[in-house]
Amino acid sequence: MLNWFEAKKAFTEYLQIEKNASQYTIDYYQSDIDNFFGFLKRESIGQLEQVDYHVVRTYLTTLYEKKLSRRSVSRKISSLRSFYKFLDREKHVAANPFSQVVLPKTNQAVPGFLYVEELERLFDVSDSTTPLGQRNQAILELIYATGIRVSECTGLKLDDMDFDIGTMLVRGKGKKERYLPFGRFAEAAMQNYINHGRKELLQKTAKPSSAVFLNARGNPLTPRGLRLILEKMVKDAALTIHLHPHKLRHTFATHMLNEGADLRVVQELLGHEHLSSTQIYTHVTKDRLRHVYMNSHPRAKQRND
Repeated sequence: MLNWFEAKKAFTEYLQIEKNASQYTIDYYQSDIDNFFGFLKRESIGQLEQVDYHVVRTYLTTLYEKKLSRRSVSRKISSLRSFYKFLDREKHVAANPFSQVVLPKTNQAVPGFLYVEELERLFDVSDSTTPLGQRNQAILELIYATGIRVSECTGLKLDDMDFDIGTMLVRGKGKKERYLPFGRFAEAAMQNYINHGRKELLQKTAKPSSAVFLNARGNPLTPRGLRLILEKMVKDAALTIHLHPHKLRHTFATHMLNEGADLRVVQELLGHEHLSSTQIYTHVTKDRLRHVYMNSHPRAKQRND
């Protein structure tokens, strides 16, 4: 029978090898498992096999006593359910004690997005005569044009870009690949940056790099660096919004759907495995809602006579 450490190690290897999970995802699983192991130790439960439905209910009670949100509780229970499902599959336990636990319902938050006016101010803030300004403009145009994740953006290589047909190869979650088109504004910004700004940045280091986006020292840009760039752009544009790369992704999806794009097309573009992940973007802005209503309802249309 596996001890706690061995079980966690085996599950981690499963996530890495079979699930191709990112390190970010693995860290979350390990944190939730460690939290549960700490609870078991306090309850003097020494073996994984001793965990039954009653133990799980007691653990749930301790989570609620800590005033954790329903989202946090759901994530922890989901992590442990997957953990015990793996142990059950490998015959390390007789059953999954988390299989009968009903996850608490969470309120699905509507993702924030930018209005066109806010985007225009951001697009005008970069100094396109400087290498960093050209890079920043290219980042902004590309994320808004394609809806790629921050890790996908910083992971782009020069060979991934095909300007002849206006597409690029993106490596998403679970190492899944997809080809995305990008429009003429993104193409112009990317061409300008790659042909000019990137070459100047690359001269600041002796290390060659195939990464599309570089930092001020000529090294590959990190996800944290990209977030800092966007925060500075917001400050320079004197906007009172909190902008993170995912908000640009939300904006891309929202604007696409508001302009009539098919939900499954947007699903493919975003790289979502399940359609339910994309459906959260089917909300519409108040302006769009009013526009559709005023132009569609017989009693709402204005008369000219």
